[in-house]
Amino acid sequence: MIIAAADGSALGNPGPAGWAWYVADDCWAAGGWKHSTNNVGELTAVLELFRATAHLDDELLVQCDSQYVINSVTKWMPGWKRKGWRKADGKPVMNVEILKEIDAAIAGRRYRFEWVKGHVGHPMNEAADERARAAAEAFRSGLPVPAGPGWSGACESDAAVATAVVEGLPTAGVDDGSVVPARADASAAVETAPHDDRSPADATLFDFDDPTADWLTMTLDLTVDEHSRLVERARAAGTSPEEFLRGLI
Repeated sequence: MIIAAADGSALGNPGPAGWAWYVADDCWAAGGWKHSTNNVGELTAVLELFRATAHLDDELLVQCDSQYVINSVTKWMPGWKRKGWRKADGKPVMNVEILKEIDAAIAGRRYRFEWVKGHVGHPMNEAADERARAAAEAFRSGLPVPAGPGWSGACESDAAVATAVVEGLPTAGVDDGSVVPARADASAAVETAPHDDRSPADATLFDFDDPTADWLTMTLDLTVDEHSRLVERARAAGTSPEEFLRGLI
């Protein structure tokens, strides 16, 4: 298994922006633009990570602090594709060109996403964030961009060490029968892809009269405080409250 963090940064959002993926101090890459958004940086980091590891057959565990990116790749993309890359309201999907490239890059790959909370000292996430921000700052200042060594021979040994560490940890079963490393941070939510990660018991909650329907209507009553929290979390994820809630469901 290859364990890597992917992150993006935008100074001003939009503004000078950067992306980075990180495996170890001698195995990382970064880049950016004079003007872009944080979401573009986050998506590009994931895309470049899949491209850098395209020659390998190892499973890829992507640590990411963007729920927008994780949900886009693991939950929303199939529906967007069926509807010609359009959202539920008929509007075009944002960042569609990068998403199409990610869709092509993940084809046939074995991968999982792990959500990690950003800016709380998570070592891998902090390392990726620092490099993405450094790239953005380089573009802002007109300085050479610290692009990193990329994927090299050193990366193979780094990935092997990371796998050995993970294999030495206790494991925690997931409802779908797969096994993932047990982490000290119990709040970290693991998104598995591309299969459905609902348990058989949970799946019964979604039994409807017409399981083939493209869209089903559900009504949910929220308090004012609950609605405010939903809007804030959706804004932080770079999506609409409706799409954010749909991703949670």
